[in-house]
Amino acid sequence: MYFLTKEFYFPPVETASQEGIVAVGGNLSPERLILAYQSGIFPWFEDDEPILWWSPPERMVLFFDDLKISKSMRNIINRKQFKVTFNTAFRDVIVNCKKISRKDQPGTWITDNMVDAYCKLHELGIAKSVEVWENEELVGGLYGVDLGHVFCGESMFSNVSNASKFAFIALAKQLEMANYRLLDCQVYNDHLASLGCVEIEREDFLMVLKG
Repeated sequence: MYFLTKEFYFPPVETASQEGIVAVGGNLSPERLILAYQSGIFPWFEDDEPILWWSPPERMVLFFDDLKISKSMRNIINRKQFKVTFNTAFRDVIVNCKKISRKDQPGTWITDNMVDAYCKLHELGIAKSVEVWENEELVGGLYGVDLGHVFCGESMFSNVSNASKFAFIALAKQLEMANYRLLDCQVYNDHLASLGCVEIEREDFLMVLKG
């Protein structure tokens, strides 16, 4: 296991553990976070743990041609139930992602330090958010790290049904129009699979990332 020092360095992702842990420790400075995402690595840890840096052997991603929009979601979009904005309430989005309860998770991996760290990235124009509004109330959204050709999604929340799906679809369509290569969703879950996301090998993801 590689323990990080003050040097801005990550070992090759091929040295990761079987689960995908590349390194331990370090900090969440903007410089280190940017290097991590550019290297195909992201932080994921509990509040009482040291920082764990991950690059899973399989990566969940969306290729935009594979985006699935259900008939019910198309109806919601056509009814204009929600309004979507970009980068207007970043801290509110990440705080909501932190607070939302999730099935099979007793707590959250979004610590107070992570909130502050990603807000700093947002101030630098690198971390971005999608906000979903209903009757002028923030009801859903997501945030992530924008690398210019790949968007690395971090977390999303929904306080009313389908709000997070609406945010995801809106982001995917915007990224496709801007000729991004893919939307990185990190690790598998059924919700992402229902939207058209698939797992690809880490090596294939890195080729897109560095391409």
